[in-house]
Amino acid sequence: MKQMFLVMISFVCLSALATAQVIREGESEIRELERQRFRAMERVDVATLNRILSDDLIYTHANGLQQTKAELIGVLGSGDMKYESIAPNDTRVRIYDQAAVVTGHASIKIKTGGGEQGFKICYLDVYVKQDGRWQMVAWQSSRVGP
Repeated sequence: MKQMFLVMISFVCLSALATAQVIREGESEIRELERQRFRAMERVDVATLNRILSDDLIYTHANGLQQTKAELIGVLGSGDMKYESIAPNDTRVRIYDQAAVVTGHASIKIKTGGGEQGFKICYLDVYVKQDGRWQMVAWQSSRVGP
């Protein structure tokens, strides 16, 4: 009886360790995808954006404008809006099985026909594991501070 109990406890402990490792690896992967995505938005790297962004993405800008993946990439590619810099901070990643929720803050500098603007945002975005890889399906941001 004691041996069976020890085997069961060992199994539970090993299972918990394996789950924690999977979560840590998922968090690291999402953080790297976020870094790549922000850099791709600054550089208008369409290939990287196409890989990271889901085809059914809903992207809600801090001004309330909602765009699909095609619309977002189209605007970036047209040069009508250019991300000069995106500097994220306070990023937090939480994994829930096949979904990940990312929250954070960022300092943004953009250039549009109306000139350059700099502002700070808080954001929430969601990744879903689809076909064995993480893709961003939603973004929502709000301006904060002055």
